[in-house]
Amino acid sequence: MRIVEIREKTVSIASPIANAYIDFSKMTCSVVAVITDVMRDGKPVVGFGFNSNGRYGQGALMRERFLPRLLAADPASLVDAEHDNLDPFKIWSVLMSNEKPGGHGERSVAVGTLDMAVWDAVAKIEGKPLWRLLADRYRGGVADERVWVYAAGGYYYPGKGLAALQDEMKGYLDRGYSTVKMKIGGADLAEDIKRIEAVIKVVGSGRNLCVDVNGRFDIATAIEYGKALLPYDLFWYEEVGDPLDYALQAELAQHYGKPMATGENLFSMQDARNLIRFGGMRPEIDWLQFDCALSYGLVEYLRTLDMMAAHGWSSRRVVPHGGHQMSLNIAAGLHLGGNESYPDVFQPFGGFADGIAVENSYVGLPQIPGVGFEAKAALYQVMRGLLD
Repeated sequence: MRIVEIREKTVSIASPIANAYIDFSKMTCSVVAVITDVMRDGKPVVGFGFNSNGRYGQGALMRERFLPRLLAADPASLVDAEHDNLDPFKIWSVLMSNEKPGGHGERSVAVGTLDMAVWDAVAKIEGKPLWRLLADRYRGGVADERVWVYAAGGYYYPGKGLAALQDEMKGYLDRGYSTVKMKIGGADLAEDIKRIEAVIKVVGSGRNLCVDVNGRFDIATAIEYGKALLPYDLFWYEEVGDPLDYALQAELAQHYGKPMATGENLFSMQDARNLIRFGGMRPEIDWLQFDCALSYGLVEYLRTLDMMAAHGWSSRRVVPHGGHQMSLNIAAGLHLGGNESYPDVFQPFGGFADGIAVENSYVGLPQIPGVGFEAKAALYQVMRGLLD
């Protein structure tokens, strides 16, 4: 049993949208295929992966450092004898060999992309959906058959007014979502309040609306906005300041007594631990958004969940960033609190399997081996392009 070849390419997910910090006009992501010598139905098992939006493609790092290490390793050293399968943990150790600790910026994305493909292959070799494999190995066989999801959108579009924003949100409700998310911080407070009130008119309550700052505010602005937001009783107030400014997050918690969320731009167990230690996050009301595909993959994510448990946090307080099928599998298999969803943006990578409807903000998973990419036709076509 061995990895025969690994292929990667960079693809565009460019869009004329913006949040409070960046625009996505030149956004890319990496797509990888891990080709094994294991045969199923007369064809080699191939694991696929990609990185979540917002961090750009990682092809150079993979080609220069990580792929040569993995392909040079003794194939026998990468095997899980207990399960007669590839071993994601051994593969991860090879990828990270000769890497200094700290600096979890771009390499975490490259490794997370490869790790996704490895787990897809492992689940296919075992003949199980990934969510089922994870539940069997790590949660005593108990999985969530449905996962709570919210629709992420509400970006700043050129020329997009309140009516267009409301139409977007109506579209999410029509497709079965009851909770939605919008961007704030890219306009002034008065304009953002108008946008928030316009969306609440559509979704019915602030409890059905999350707002996301994407790390734009200093502490004074964070508190100013927080005071203005309190009367709306929002589902959460997200990533208000720089992701590594734990003191800002802790100070904001003294002024904003409603739920907050952050963590999507923390890319290691150690950074996640520092957030929990020093960020003033409250395990009874706040939410953590660590993204497996950006943070060294599922191997590191399992360490992060163990760390959270040691600090008194339930895995149910985790709702991953990314809006894709890998995070959905993790949510179902490891008992997370839900998952982000991108019904319209970052296609074909956002969203879930074809033909599985969202009902009252819950979605099911395909019953096919692996992550389930083959059940999303437009995405699988991109992935198949690596093999053709």
